Amino acid sequence: MFKRTLTMFFCTLLFSAISARADDWNKKTTMTFSQPVELPGVVLPAGTYVFKLLDSRSDRHIVQVFNKDETKIYATILALPNYRLTPTEDTVVRFAERPRNAPDAVKAWFFPGDNFGQEFVYPKFRAMDLAEETKEPVLAAAITPEERPAELMKAPIEAVEPPKEATVAEEAWAEPVFTPEPPVVEAPPPAPAPVVPPAPELPATASDLPLIALLGGISLGLAGMMRLISRS
Repeated sequence: MFKRTLTMFFCTLLFSAISARADDWNKKTTMTFSQPVELPGVVLPAGTYVFKLLDSRSDRHIVQVFNKDETKIYATILALPNYRLTPTEDTVVRFAERPRNAPDAVKAWFFPGDNFGQEFVYPKFRAMDLAEETKEPVLAAAITPEERPAELMKAPIEAVEPPKEATVAEEAWAEPVFTPEPPVVEAPPPAPAPVVPPAPELPATASDLPLIALLGGISLGLAGMMRLISRS
């Protein structure tokens, strides 16, 4: 009986050691999110998921995300090593903060006790939007969520920088120089127009009598001529 119990005890220790090494090899981690999160190519609703590295010796930076029972795979993600100075005993997930109504995007995942984690690579068109929203660089590659791990490993990776904000050049400020205005010289008022006195009126001394006498003489002359003509 004692031998049987001892054998079962060592078998349990051996199974635990194998499980621990397996989890350490593929970095299997169970995570529960209280709200939706975004991964490259997919948005996961709140819930429990399993993250682990692809079981491949040629590439150790392909992350696969499963449901809690590992019966369904949600994403196969290309990643790059991300270094941290101080490892922790707990799993650490770094997010790229986004607007309040949008799910936070997962940027990196660190397995407990590791200095190196996995920084996720987003499709380039999505990385450009995230970089603009978060004002932080985002790893990107010309990939699609449907690509297989072998195709992901061949994709060239780049860092998409947030767009630079337009800056306004500041001009050197100089003390304004005030130029005094010349004094205003008022023009003298125009000289008054000379007053021309009205012409003096001549006294009315003439009369119509000389004219009447002239007309009477002419009439008498004409009468005398008419008389001479009638006699001849």
